[in-house]
Order: sequence, then C-alpha cells, then structure tokens
Amino acid sequence: MIDLTTDQRSAWADQGFLVLPNFVDQPSVEKLNTRIDHLVDGFAADLSTQDATVFSTTQQSHAQDDWFLSSGAVVRPFFEDGAFDDDGKLCVPFAEALNKMGHAMHDRDPVFDHFSRTPDLANLVSQLGVADPLLLQSMVIFKPPRIGGEVACHTDHTFLWTDPPSVIGLWFALDDATVDNGCLWVLPSGHNQPVRSRSRLTAAGTVTEVFDPAPYDMQQLIPVEVKAGTLVAFSGLLPHWSAPNTSTTARRAYTLHIIDGTTQYAADNWLQRPRDLPLRGFS
Repeated sequence: MIDLTTDQRSAWADQGFLVLPNFVDQPSVEKLNTRIDHLVDGFAADLSTQDATVFSTTQQSHAQDDWFLSSGAVVRPFFEDGAFDDDGKLCVPFAEALNKMGHAMHDRDPVFDHFSRTPDLANLVSQLGVADPLLLQSMVIFKPPRIGGEVACHTDHTFLWTDPPSVIGLWFALDDATVDNGCLWVLPSGHNQPVRSRSRLTAAGTVTEVFDPAPYDMQQLIPVEVKAGTLVAFSGLLPHWSAPNTSTTARRAYTLHIIDGTTQYAADNWLQRPRDLPLRGFS
C-alpha cells in the first residue's frame, strides 16, 4: 500500500492535487479498457441514438435532460457534440462518438466495482483526510480523437455539494494524456479560492447559482501530462479544465468521486440515489 510522504501530504494541502504515477498496473489498465470496449459494443447494438443525450459542459443542454438527471444509479452513454452531422446521424464510428458513460459504474458493473474498492484506494482516501468515505459517482471519460470536446473550467464541489465541502476526485489515466489529446489542466492552490457557483436541481432541471461571475485566470492553469496507469487525485474545490482533443489518439480516463459521510449531502444536488441503491464505501 502507498504511504504518502511528507512532501506529498504538503502538496495535497497546499496545491490541492497529487499525481501518483504507476498507481494502476498495466494489466489492470488493459482489463478496464477491454471492459469499456465490451460495454460500448453493447450500447452500439441496443441503443437508439435518438434516445441518448449529447453531453457538453460548454452548452449544458444535458442538465435539463432526464436521460442525464436520472443516471446517478445506472450506467448510460452520452455522446460528443461533434459526433452527429447536420441530419442528426452519426458521422464517426459509434466507439469514437461517446463523451462519457456513467454514473454508477462502481456499483452497477462488477469490473469497475472491483477496481474502485481496493484496499489501496481505501488507504489513500483515508490519508487524504476522508473520515467516512462514500463512493458517489463514477464515469469513463472518452475524449475521442478529433471530436473530444472541451471541458469548461469548474470545481466538482459546484455539482456535488456537501456541507462542509468534502468531495474528492480520483482520475485514472487509461491512455497517455498529453496537451495534444486533451490532458487535465489544474489551477494550483485554487482550492483555497471561494467557490464561484453552485448547481441546484429544480423541477425544471438544474440551475446555476453564481456567487462570483469572474472567470478563472486560465493563464494560471498548468497541464498534467501523465502516462496510462497514473492516478491524479484532486480536491473538489480545485478548478480544473481540459481542452478539445484535436489529435488522432484517444484519451480515456476513469473518474471516481468520493464524499465524506460525516458531511451533509445537499438534497438539491442533481445526483440523487434511489432508496434501493444507497451509497456505500470501500466494502
């Protein structure tokens, strides 16, 4: 098991993120990618593209869509905006058309359940200061070649609000992530800034309450270029962003969000679990 060094603990507190190379071994990366391919093949065979949703953080149309809003307890695919032509037909192969799939992979899929609930992860999350970890949300982010869209600069706490803030993102690189194919960019120490917005669920969909309309200083962001198998852990208060993938290589990642059960999870967060699928921790 990993034991964080004094420098790593200081970096987590001061910078709001940690980069842990080789956290996932190559066979495990290959197993996840194989499972993803299997799930995508199943969606391609069974899913009508007319029934699915385009996911875009820059346009936010998905935030009013029941396909998205009711996905917190299932595994569903979401398309990239650039995957369709003017007639609404896919203009790329199905396997290269998806933005992501989620959001309960850690509970609904046995391969991702096993991957998400290891002693190594439980140990790491404990060292990051989570007293009562609950696995809240998980997703595969595809960032496909040529059409993988920009992810607007944001904080996860905005969408997964707890009082006090507790959400932590665990971002596992399943491909090498580079500036060319849309790697993560983070704002070091940005987790110390006041939260600028909050997303709330209403009867009509989600609405955003803006506390501070000032944009993040994008010049202060730094790229996090990593090899497949790297884990990037970051505070839910840390602003992060990714550019479009205009390259010819994919940039898959698996993201798992953890909250602390000692905090109060907001009743108007978009993600609400049904009673028959309560949140649970690493066991």
